[in-house]
This record gives sequence, C-alpha cells and structure tokens, in this order.
Amino acid sequence: MISNRNYEYGIWLSYGNQQQIIHLPVNPPEIKIGDAAGGKTYEVSGLGEINVLQSPKLKDISFESFFPAFSYPFVTSNTWTSPVAYVMTILEWMDNKRPIRFIYTGATFDINLPMSIEKFEWKEAAGSGDIEYSISLKEFAFYGARPVILTKDGASTKTNPRPSDKQKPKTYKLVAGDTLIKVARVQLGNEGRWQEIQKLNGIKDAQLRKLPVGMTLKLPG
Repeated sequence: MISNRNYEYGIWLSYGNQQQIIHLPVNPPEIKIGDAAGGKTYEVSGLGEINVLQSPKLKDISFESFFPAFSYPFVTSNTWTSPVAYVMTILEWMDNKRPIRFIYTGATFDINLPMSIEKFEWKEAAGSGDIEYSISLKEFAFYGARPVILTKDGASTKTNPRPSDKQKPKTYKLVAGDTLIKVARVQLGNEGRWQEIQKLNGIKDAQLRKLPVGMTLKLPG
C-alpha cells in the first residue's frame, strides 16, 4: 500500500507481526522502487501489434546504506544497536523463509507492504567498524488454501494443539547452522532474547558470525 502522508522520513523492517522491528539507523540516500504494468504485446493478423493490459506486477524496492558502529549525530533510530546484530537479524529472517513488512514514511507519501528479502549483501568498512549493506526486496502476495476439518455432520471444526509440558533445558549444545536467534526461538520460545544468551555466555559481537559447533550455551531462565 502506498498513500499520501506527511511524516518524517524513516524506514522500518518488521517480522512476525511486529514481534521484531528494525528502525534503520541511517537513512539511505535514495530508494529505488520498480513498478510494472504487466501488459503483454501480441502480433495479430490484420491488426499488427496490440497491447493487452493485465494486473500490475509486484513491486521491487532496493536501497543501500550502512549500520553504524557508533551512535553518530545523524543516526535516526532510538533503538540503535551493534552493526552485527542488525546483520544477524536480517540473515535469520531470510533463513526462516517468511515475508517481512517494509514501512517507509516520507514528506509526501508512505509505503507499507509485505515483502520478501531477495538479496542482502554486506561488508565491514575498513577501520570504522561500520557495516555497509545493500538490500533488494520484492512485494509478497499471500496465497494458499486454508485446511478445514469436517465433522461427521459436515460442520467445520478446529483442533487446538495440546500444551507442551516439556521442560526447557538450562544448557544447549550448538549444532551446524545454529545462531543465537534460532536458539532463543527454539529453546526459549522468543527469538528476541538472543542477546540475553550472548550476555550470559560472554560472547563478543565478532564471535556471532561463526559460533563453534559443539559449544555448550547456558540458557537464561
């Protein structure tokens, strides 16, 4: 959805119905938005080339910026955190293969769309600790049939999952492909608590990129 608004310029990415939100700390100098009508052309005998209009194609959005290592005066977010934390969060979202929500507010219009992360590239800027990145997004269209369970009389019904009484372990041994966000989601039921695990185990930001397989983590209560 794109609408005319009158807000301060800013960009937010959210995941899981706003369970996780990133307010980009440094606004990109430009945002590229791709729109296409989706029309097709055909050669018709006696008429020549004709254009058949179809439904608009999904939007493409891309931009470049950086995650700052320090809270510079131009940082726009009040929730600024370390650069590697932003990178880990976005990579985890991509790994989960679920759409995010892209929110842009500007001087004359805003954008609020579900989108998939098509491409995310990043590198550490030499000497500064900042992480430069580029990201490409594509509008996401929700689809799929909703399963319905029928009773003998033909009425639909829903079954609620049985509550789990499994006790969560106080430690966890890392396996290949694990990240702290994934461990927090599976073991604690809240991926937003990954920084608690980091602090409890004394893991530095630089170590987050490649955690050793077999490492035993202490888990917060």
